[in-house]
Amino acid sequence: MVANSSFKQELLLREYGINVQNIVKYILTVPDKADRTRLAHLLVNLMAKLNPSMREIQDSQQKFWNHLYVMSDAKLDVDSPFPLSAMEYLNEKPQRMELPTQVPSYKHYGKNVEHLIQRAVLLENPQERENAIISIGKLMKTLYKTYNRDNITDEIILNNLRELSKGKLDMDLAYVEANNLFDSNVKAGGSGNYSNQQNNQQNMQRKKQNQNQNQNQRRKQ
Repeated sequence: MVANSSFKQELLLREYGINVQNIVKYILTVPDKADRTRLAHLLVNLMAKLNPSMREIQDSQQKFWNHLYVMSDAKLDVDSPFPLSAMEYLNEKPQRMELPTQVPSYKHYGKNVEHLIQRAVLLENPQERENAIISIGKLMKTLYKTYNRDNITDEIILNNLRELSKGKLDMDLAYVEANNLFDSNVKAGGSGNYSNQQNNQQNMQRKKQNQNQNQNQRRKQ
């Protein structure tokens, strides 16, 4: 079949460059078929090097030969390892793109947050589930602030979390607000653990202060 689309030939010319097109024209002028075949094999190898990504495609060699046939305007007469067809490439249709069919309940959270919530629901360990709620709450609050200019409260986050988890993930609002659990500067791990860490740090600071005071008193004595 004859390639009757100059537009497609221009696309191929851009893909392989003007030098490849000139080599194709030269091969067409070679009188001996064996010589033309040898040069065509060399040119196909060159085309593969110019487009390394195509070598990973199935039947890439056949595609290279068909591209060569198109660039010759279907006039190439060689002993090809494959049946040459210009129209196979010219009529090639792009693969159908699969579009997502599931729309997230809240666009600002997205489907990934819903997937995280589904996984958190499956957690049986209470501490792990609490940590998951805190981490997801932080993420939801950050995403909400990025998407909306309105002020977001922990109550809204908890309500959305209950809704998306169908009531399976919940936490006391006062408990969350008192410990700022959904703020990004607070580490996940439960407010009890966080309070213990704060108390430990304060105790360490007091010990250091007492030690420094004792050292100063000894020096004065």
